Amino acid sequence: MNIATNLERASFYFPENPALSEEDKVISYRTFNEMSNLIATGLIDMGLKPGEYVGICFPNSIQWLVFYFGILKAGAVAVTYANALSKEELIFLVNHSKPKFLLTTEEKSHFLTEIKESVGLQKIICDKGEFKFNDLIEKGKPSFKAIDRDRNDVAAILYTGGTTGTPKGVMLTHENINTSAYNVSHNEKSTENDRAICFLPLNHVFGQIHIMNATVFSAGCLEILQNFDLDKILYYASCGRITKLFAVPTVYTRLLSLDGLKEKLRSIRYCFSAAANLPLEIVKQWKETTGLTIHEGYGMTETASAVTFNHYYRHVIGSIGTTVPGVEVQIRNLNGNPLPPNKEGEICIKGHNVMKGYLNNPETTKETFWEDGWLRSGDIGYSDENGYIYIVDRLKDMIITGGENVYPKEVEEAIYKRQEVQECAVIGLPDKEWGEKVVAVIVPKSGHNISPDEFKAFLKTKIAPYKVPKQYIVLKELPKSPAGKILKRELKKMILEKNN
Repeated sequence: MNIATNLERASFYFPENPALSEEDKVISYRTFNEMSNLIATGLIDMGLKPGEYVGICFPNSIQWLVFYFGILKAGAVAVTYANALSKEELIFLVNHSKPKFLLTTEEKSHFLTEIKESVGLQKIICDKGEFKFNDLIEKGKPSFKAIDRDRNDVAAILYTGGTTGTPKGVMLTHENINTSAYNVSHNEKSTENDRAICFLPLNHVFGQIHIMNATVFSAGCLEILQNFDLDKILYYASCGRITKLFAVPTVYTRLLSLDGLKEKLRSIRYCFSAAANLPLEIVKQWKETTGLTIHEGYGMTETASAVTFNHYYRHVIGSIGTTVPGVEVQIRNLNGNPLPPNKEGEICIKGHNVMKGYLNNPETTKETFWEDGWLRSGDIGYSDENGYIYIVDRLKDMIITGGENVYPKEVEEAIYKRQEVQECAVIGLPDKEWGEKVVAVIVPKSGHNISPDEFKAFLKTKIAPYKVPKQYIVLKELPKSPAGKILKRELKKMILEKNN
């Protein structure tokens, strides 16, 4: 098995169909496949062997997808890093995953060259430098068949964490990704005539698996944007360039503020929301305004996206749907025992989509699974008598802002680099636009003042922009347990009560 054969199948049956579109450039499935072959054979000529790691740190683009499928065709593992990472973050993750080669931008290649030898990085390939993209193409061959891999071999590694604490590189196998690509494509009734928008980062499970891999599986066309661009999305949706809209709740909220939305979205047949909780009121307003249903599902990086779907004809508003084929869900108590319907507990998952484990992290991998092999999601929910799943809350402190995952500890570590800080805690507070906003609560050292503008400017050099707190609150002390642990739940409650 090799998930790159999905590209080969699409190229065989629909060679002249549009595969990838970016601005004014469109390439067919035949060209997409041939370009990926050039990358695959070029990498092999440079010494790449099956099972070895190749990193991608690049903006959303046609090139990104060609790199990805080229790596997979060569039988190697694609390690995908967020293009928005700061210098410190990227160096940390490259050092953790230690890819043999890295495909990246010229800008990032400069500082990565400095640490190349220390992390075992043999080649950094970019537009300019010692090894160029053209070098790969010149060495490559347009005709090549994807190297067969075992279904349990790792295909891609997606990171869910950051520079501090224990990194979590999720190892997804060919079977994991193929299972989700099939389930997404099947449940969305996708065909070769569909055109899906992708402005979400391709290193993210929503962009990479749910949108990209599922679109290639069904031989549809992927309309690629480097970043969220409301004007372009509306233009594409009104002129037929996209038929499927994938977005986080924040985007749907922004779209609802526009006049004449139904006409602007006239070519859209399917809408899907993920990566954060979608308010019920938004679902209702969207249906009333556009006549379209926002479909929801449930998934996580550790499950290669799809676990449940709110299926066509069986759509229940407020629910995340029922399980997809090949996947099971149980609601369990803290002892790992299954609970009956309508009893709240932890959502646990088993199936062909569940990750192999965390890269270089056996202890965390062990903690994430029950002894009988069920994955612990860290989310609280319940199921009804008909098998529909409902999310209640999260066990973890993770903040989901605009569809992006933010880990408080990482932000706190960056804040503590400021001399003015005595103590700090980062929490998520409800926000109409972002779902949750990142909030920094800071106790300054005696005689020091906190300047939000200075902190924002400082943190933008240390962490990705979406992780930078949108609000700064100064307190004299933080609530703590007798053991001295900061009580974030009490802190959040205190701030919300004060705001009300």
